[in-house]
Amino acid sequence: MLKSLRRFGPVFVGPTLIAFLIAFLVPFAIGLYLSLCQFTTVTDATFIGISNYIDAFTEEQGFVRAIGFTALVTIVSVVSVNIFAFAIAYALTRKLKGTNFYRTVFFMPNLIGGIVLGYTWQTIINAVLLHWNTTLVTDSLHGFIGLVVLINWQMVGYMMIIYIAGLQSVPKELIEAAQIDGAGKWQTLRNVTIPMVMPSITICTFLTLSGSFKLFDQNLALTNGAPLAETEMAALNIVNTFFARSGFEGVGQAKAVVFFLLVSAIAFIQLRSTRSKEVEA
Repeated sequence: MLKSLRRFGPVFVGPTLIAFLIAFLVPFAIGLYLSLCQFTTVTDATFIGISNYIDAFTEEQGFVRAIGFTALVTIVSVVSVNIFAFAIAYALTRKLKGTNFYRTVFFMPNLIGGIVLGYTWQTIINAVLLHWNTTLVTDSLHGFIGLVVLINWQMVGYMMIIYIAGLQSVPKELIEAAQIDGAGKWQTLRNVTIPMVMPSITICTFLTLSGSFKLFDQNLALTNGAPLAETEMAALNIVNTFFARSGFEGVGQAKAVVFFLLVSAIAFIQLRSTRSKEVEA
């Protein structure tokens, strides 16, 4: 068996490895090189060192402000999405009537594209704000709240499915043993259920964190960075730098590399932190 695997392994691994090289490693290496160049197309790149990275952090670029706003949206969204998703999943695993219907209803927003969601919520929120003679793009606080609401509406259903799978895998013997020992519902939830669903918490936190950090189309459709780029998230800032400003392609590429390293580092720390709290039954 082992001999056969060694013989035919490259046949099965090869196509995936080639696709990974073409779709990820080669473009990443080219992008890393272009971040050190002045260019308008890939063929006219001129090496200029780290100038693009220095320019990326100037106040004029607004990159630091965009990262700060993205971090704020991400922190609030990660907390709220996971609390709401876990609460709904917990309620829908209590053998209530119509749970399958409610699971479908909560999951459906995840099937809608980001651009459609953005314009839909823009219309809804502006209709509400009209009563106070203001709009979504008049105040950055309105844009911030709108983005958080949109992210929650889109992601809660998907995370709920993962939490339901985690809750259903908790051994009933542990719950019964805790109840026999006199533990109340809150004590059972805190000391038995939550530790047992830590793998689900790890996955949901990672997906919410990475999804919120790289949010682009929803931000474009909902506020497009208005007012005065105060609600511009990092991904939108990078795209605007690369495609909307001639001569700044290298700066946009440098921002993309910095953003990739930043999100990768935060995701790695989060995975290490939450995985260390996982327990086995």
